Amino acid sequence: MNIISFDALRTLHLPNVRYIKPESMYDHLDDIKQADWLLFPQYWQLNALVHGLKKRIFPSLASYMIGHDKIEMTRTFRVVTPQHHPYTIIAANTPYEADKIWDTLCLPFVAKIPKSSMGNGVFLIETIGQWRDYLEKTDVLYAQEYLPIDRDIRVIWVGNKIVNGYWRLQSDNGFHNNISQGAQVEIGLIPKEAQDLVTYLAQSLDINHAGFDIAMVGATPYVIEINRIFGNQGIASIQSDVNTELLNYLNEQQLLSTAPINDQPIGF
Repeated sequence: MNIISFDALRTLHLPNVRYIKPESMYDHLDDIKQADWLLFPQYWQLNALVHGLKKRIFPSLASYMIGHDKIEMTRTFRVVTPQHHPYTIIAANTPYEADKIWDTLCLPFVAKIPKSSMGNGVFLIETIGQWRDYLEKTDVLYAQEYLPIDRDIRVIWVGNKIVNGYWRLQSDNGFHNNISQGAQVEIGLIPKEAQDLVTYLAQSLDINHAGFDIAMVGATPYVIEINRIFGNQGIASIQSDVNTELLNYLNEQQLLSTAPINDQPIGF
């Protein structure tokens, strides 16, 4: 296969992959047109590559669109699996909407800045002062019910399957479960309910590369968010597992696209 990557670090150990700097895309259009796959383009490249050149990309377009910010995720989750996503209010940052959210949600609740990542821009709101501080930081209000958990699960999906997963134990410096915020990794059994939810979401939404953050409240799984580009610091073998399944998936999709079409009529 002829494969071009726009992310050198994420494809460093993949064989026979050519790297092109995203900003040099226009200098290599002939090469890009000949490629079978384009890996990890940046968000700003999507329209040109997918709609302009009609190229196949990895991760999928759905992975980019849904994983772009928390608002897009929540709107999607509320359509496909509302009972497995924390109750969330999204509104413009106006005094009326801010007061309405404050009167609606029970304390404590969680407030987020929609395009933040790695645990940044996530706040536990317990007082009116904390709520007012949050209001100064964002144009869009994103307020979510607080789930009574001290850990969550990162489930990694690549291609069409779960390839790895681990628990993240809450950090000592707050309620964050992100490793970048001090959370600890624990290897343990991933509940079937969490695996089933991830599988349903990935297959329903055509997501083929994401880290799903799942909270377990009793036996009920809740999807908190998805990360199209996820860290690999949790377990040493993660990047190897991801690379192996990524190549398997690309090869499988390539074979499917080149398979001869059966012209026999379908019988009943």
